[in-house]
Amino acid sequence: MSRESILSAVKKNQPDHQSLPELEQFYHNEAGDPAAFTKVVEFLGGQVIAIKSYADMLPLIKEYPSVVTTHPEFYPDGLQNWQEGDGRQLEKVDLAIIQGHLGVAENGAVWVTDDELQVRALPFIAQHLAIVLKSTEILPTMHDAYRKIGGPDAGFGVFIAGPSKTADIEQSLVLGAHGAKSLTVFLMD
Repeated sequence: MSRESILSAVKKNQPDHQSLPELEQFYHNEAGDPAAFTKVVEFLGGQVIAIKSYADMLPLIKEYPSVVTTHPEFYPDGLQNWQEGDGRQLEKVDLAIIQGHLGVAENGAVWVTDDELQVRALPFIAQHLAIVLKSTEILPTMHDAYRKIGGPDAGFGVFIAGPSKTADIEQSLVLGAHGAKSLTVFLMD
């Protein structure tokens, strides 16, 4: 059989169009629970620190020699001009601080897009990652998160949940195996 005849046969044998199922039953009207979000993030190996202002982050950030932030108000003493290059310039960054769009209570994930990242490799190449998230932006479930995100407005988006981890066949869990070694979520009231 020729390639064209195979593709023609496939095209003729398409299933009938079916409507997508209704998902309204999965959506919630109430906000997500910051305590539930915190519990899951900590279970995944991260930490959540409640803050009232960006200044509350400073004592914890100062211990890192090399800090990059996507918003200068998070840490004014961060490295400058870090956006210039192909991402490899971030190889020795100790801490990256980024803004999160929304968090998901059921799995501890935080949605970030390239609007915040400026360099897509940033949360994956830095030694440690901190995400600033408003507590009012926590949603109960992934269904609610996808509903809020809607269509693909950004060129890139990713849910980040906890530091990277891997386990070998001997059941030994290693945090920070590839990507950030730790995740801190600064949860702002």
